[in-house]
Amino acid sequence: MAGFAKLVPSARGLLVFEAAVRSGSFTAAAREFNVTQPSISRSIAQLEADFGVPLFTRGATGLTPTPDGRVLYSAVREGFDGIAEVIRRIKQNSAAKPVVTLSLSSSLATYWFVPRLGAFNTRFPDVDLRFELTAGVLRGPAENVDLATRILADDDPHYHHWAFSPEIIVPVCSPSYLSAHGRLIHAGTGEGHALLHLTDAKEQWLDAWGSVADRKTSRAKWLEFSDYAVVLQAAMNGEGVALGWLSNVSRALLQGTLVLASDRQIKTGRIHQLIAPRSRPLRPVVSDICAWMIAEMQIELKALHPILGPDTL
Repeated sequence: MAGFAKLVPSARGLLVFEAAVRSGSFTAAAREFNVTQPSISRSIAQLEADFGVPLFTRGATGLTPTPDGRVLYSAVREGFDGIAEVIRRIKQNSAAKPVVTLSLSSSLATYWFVPRLGAFNTRFPDVDLRFELTAGVLRGPAENVDLATRILADDDPHYHHWAFSPEIIVPVCSPSYLSAHGRLIHAGTGEGHALLHLTDAKEQWLDAWGSVADRKTSRAKWLEFSDYAVVLQAAMNGEGVALGWLSNVSRALLQGTLVLASDRQIKTGRIHQLIAPRSRPLRPVVSDICAWMIAEMQIELKALHPILGPDTL
């Protein structure tokens, strides 16, 4: 590139030369560049001086490129066409749909977000989504994503955060399972029941189950899965009772594919939050998606009042 700059001291001179050949006159080229005709003449004269050859013959019939001028014009035209194509491609790529990356649990994606994809696409027709899913308990950093769900301390300096849903746990099962096995008594032995559990949260969830989950005295069947989405699917299929985190089971409760399996409702006081790393710019589209998700969740929480009672939420 440095060598090219020495050969052509003024790139503008090539632009003026191309316009003069294409239009057939210095006057037409001057109109194209919004300058005077003498300015174009000076630019061409300087280019001819730099190259050491005439590029035009000037006669009574007008302006005609010399053989050297025709060869130069062919090369310049080809180069300009290639540059124009690259610029068009760059502009097209910059106008492509924005891609937003979400870090969610597989269960939240399956039972909360996927049923809303139609509504999302209507609201955000020009946004593409990329999901990074976690099968078990959501933990660890969320650095290389645009938006994630986590439970964080309010003073965590690494993330923007917005309240999404209170952490409320309710045991759930399918209507057919409830009809066949009855309600779960958490202080009992669990005889006749199957308990559906997430493997990597066994100790964390024992308090939520109560004494029915004490393996020394429980007579319930115990089924463990490494993916919480599968835990909920097994409950929907009538295989047992699962602990339902409200943000994951809200839609199923409203649709009746899951029902309350007992009277137990645990309010932990914690909040599931939508978070965005401060290490990357917060794009307006990410803020809009965050606001849309919160609004959707709030609509669903209000609709759950008849099922859970207004004091629960």
